[in-house]
Amino acid sequence: MKIAFLGTGLMGEPMAFRLLKANYNLYVYNRTLSKTERLKKHQAKVFSSPEEAVKEPSIIITMLTDYNAISEVLFRDKINFKGKTLIQMSTISPQESLLIKERIENSEGEYLEAPVLGSIQQAEAGELIVMVGGNLESFNKWKKILKNFGQTVLYIGDVGKASSLKLALNQLIPSLLASFAMSLAYVIQKGIDVNTFMEILRKSALYAPTFDKKFPNMIKRDFDKANFPLKHMLKDINLILQEFQNSNINVQMVECIKNILMNAVESNLSDKDYSALYNVIHPMK
Repeated sequence: MKIAFLGTGLMGEPMAFRLLKANYNLYVYNRTLSKTERLKKHQAKVFSSPEEAVKEPSIIITMLTDYNAISEVLFRDKINFKGKTLIQMSTISPQESLLIKERIENSEGEYLEAPVLGSIQQAEAGELIVMVGGNLESFNKWKKILKNFGQTVLYIGDVGKASSLKLALNQLIPSLLASFAMSLAYVIQKGIDVNTFMEILRKSALYAPTFDKKFPNMIKRDFDKANFPLKHMLKDINLILQEFQNSNINVQMVECIKNILMNAVESNLSDKDYSALYNVIHPMK
């Protein structure tokens, strides 16, 4: 089967490799051509335009930065989506997902949203959690392909439901980490052994695995290896803030997280791992 994969950045590239490993014929496009080089060496067919990449495949998968990037790649020029299925896997708002659905269906194509939970390591290992919104029949038809990204592939409901669930889960990522960063900073400031703090935390109901994943980054203040860049977390928080406000949910805590992330961006931490928010919560003297 021929699959077009559009967007081979930090998450897209390892996901594309999962499809190559499963022996699919992969047709690849990325706005930055250099990011397709490794895939090309492993027999992926690389194209200089999305129109060329999607011409032959009947299924198109996108893993792009945001709604604007998706619109630029898919709708800048007239692509014929008739008889094709688009599976959109980025984090966007439910309203944006519905807009894409409308445009694809108006072109006689089929649309599924399938945002994922997990980072680069999970993408490489095929351990992402995939949440799917759309027609149930289409979900069943394409589930086998999505299982290349992770064995947990869940049908959430109509288009918009999976995007909403992804935002609900993503809200927890910086909120949990910011809370952990504050406690860690306080422990350090009080001269308490951080290993004792972590030992107690791990044995308690307060523990989340993300604490151990980001603990070394914070202790060393080393955020260069970005599993998820801070600027992308800020993008998600802006979506979350808008969506939660529209749902009549108090967003004071989210606004605080946004301010922390904005301060980090202003401190030139945009391209660092999102755990760099620690430098804002616990500034270096």
